[in-house]
Amino acid sequence: MGFPSNGAEKPLKFLIYGRTGWIGGLLGKLCEAQSIAYEYGSGRLESRSSLEADIAAIKPTHVFNAAGVTGRPNVDWCESHKVETIRTNVVGTLTLADVCRERGLILVNYATGCIFEYDAGHQLGSGVGFKEEDTPNFIGSFYSKTKAMVEDLLNNFENVCTLRVRMPISSDLSNPRNFITKITRYEKVVDIPNSMTILDELLPISIEMAKRNLTGIYNFTNPGVVSHNEILEMYKEYIDPSFTWKNFTLEEQAKVIVAPRSNNELDATKLKQEFPELLSIKESLIKNVFKPNQKTAKA
Repeated sequence: MGFPSNGAEKPLKFLIYGRTGWIGGLLGKLCEAQSIAYEYGSGRLESRSSLEADIAAIKPTHVFNAAGVTGRPNVDWCESHKVETIRTNVVGTLTLADVCRERGLILVNYATGCIFEYDAGHQLGSGVGFKEEDTPNFIGSFYSKTKAMVEDLLNNFENVCTLRVRMPISSDLSNPRNFITKITRYEKVVDIPNSMTILDELLPISIEMAKRNLTGIYNFTNPGVVSHNEILEMYKEYIDPSFTWKNFTLEEQAKVIVAPRSNNELDATKLKQEFPELLSIKESLIKNVFKPNQKTAKA
């Protein structure tokens, strides 16, 4: 589905929210590499007038929202900061979508796929993933609850492209937000297959989606699933042969976290149809993450 963006005839200029965030920072670097004009928004998402001022000053062709509250060090923060989480993740995102709609601008919104969990119709190991039109079934954490709410409301805005990101991974293994970096530093990890997002491959695709003026919801993950242990086996093979780890069960994990975590498989068919070159999760991990780091690790 496309949207008649007013950026169709003009040279591209992106307005990006989330300058200090991981995805927002990477987007700026990608724009520079592709010689796309861009600026970071200085307005607060929940302040309508500041967003309107940004758009008036920058005159973008497309807007990207990589801002939002995920909590530091993790989503447990949101459990004790509910109003702050609502202010940014719900009020702020909806305000930005509405301001963009009034000006005929597409908003590419980096959302989350952590709004589902394996169930009877989508069993672990079945290969049956949740589709874009499925109703979220995971509200175990307040973070996921707000994200499911806002996704449902954003679906009424015909100018929004919602990208469901999951457990993001990049080739920068020193980044503490990187899923691989996180699990290599944990004392113990669970071992559950999940859909995940390789940013090195998928963020350039999100820029291409903006150029194509795509809107609607997309499961923004590499096809297939990979488990924690499979990733750590690759890490051991390519990066650190001496690496060891311990597993624990979901029941044991529940004792050390405040809010339950989402585990699921998302069906990436819709994204793969638009971008046939999209690699499966395991192929992308090897090509885009582990092989580029292999030389450095052995050097």
